[in-house]
Amino acid sequence: MFWTLIGATAATLTMFSFIPQIARSLRTRSVRDVSPVTLFQLSIGVFLWMIYGLYRKDPIIILANAVTLASLCVLISLYFKYGRVAK
Repeated sequence: MFWTLIGATAATLTMFSFIPQIARSLRTRSVRDVSPVTLFQLSIGVFLWMIYGLYRKDPIIILANAVTLASLCVLISLYFKYGRVAK
């Protein structure tokens, strides 16, 4: 039970870690402080973690990484939307 709580807490923190950056990008309509290389690299890593979770049949790993990947996809789309704006 204790380790499940640790895993669920870590998953929750990970799942929502990009929400502040998404909110800031929407508010400022700027992604100047976002690194596209980091976004793509992290997206690949999170996707692979999700695949690993599927292999292990671990719902915490699967859910955390699916939600994190979704938020990264939102941030990547904002990068393409606002990254083309003249500075």
